[in-house]
Amino acid sequence: MDKQMMALMIPILALAIPLVAVIATSLIKLQRVRNEGLNPGPDPALLAEVDELRHELGQVRAELGEVQERLDFTERLLTSGERKPPAGS
Repeated sequence: MDKQMMALMIPILALAIPLVAVIATSLIKLQRVRNEGLNPGPDPALLAEVDELRHELGQVRAELGEVQERLDFTERLLTSGERKPPAGS
């Protein structure tokens, strides 16, 4: 290639690169819009079930906390009972 041809190609390529980037970005956005149209979102029944399970999990955690408090109390009672000499000895 001669120098004049190279001088002509440089600005053409410099302008073509952003043009290709704009076209590629547009195609990617278009594909995303199409994919969202095919998958409108989560199923409302599934969301309701997840909320119900979260509520149940909260209840189970509360019950477990109560059980742990009772166990701690029982351990303290048993431990304090071992330190005292038995009555009648």
